[in-house]
Amino acid sequence: QVQLVESGGGLVQAGGSLRLSCAASGRTFSSYTMGWFRQAPGKEREFVAAISWGGGSTSYADSVKGRFTISRDNAKNTVYLQMNSLKPEDTAVYYCAADLALGPNPPIATMARPYDYWGQGTQVTVSS
Repeated sequence: QVQLVESGGGLVQAGGSLRLSCAASGRTFSSYTMGWFRQAPGKEREFVAAISWGGGSTSYADSVKGRFTISRDNAKNTVYLQMNSLKPEDTAVYYCAADLALGPNPPIATMARPYDYWGQGTQVTVSS
């Protein structure tokens, strides 16, 4: 089992930055691809970014490319999402998720269904 806890959300003005963290428990953390998803009121959950457990493969939604950066520190069992140049449309609850991987840099899933474990989410609100 993997337990995930997100933190770092909050209120920020448009153009500002936030860094989200996802702390994972369990000694098998390094065996998982880690993804970030978000869900705004009235909208379906959408993919944001993901990273392989080896760190060699990343994927980003078109809407956040060039603004968000995903990274991980396996020694700290933590995944990060650095969010810069935030826009009001980035407002959502952000969730981290874990997908069991077969190797250090496998193809990354951008659909929610393959992910096995989910955190409780952290609210990000961007004001104009």
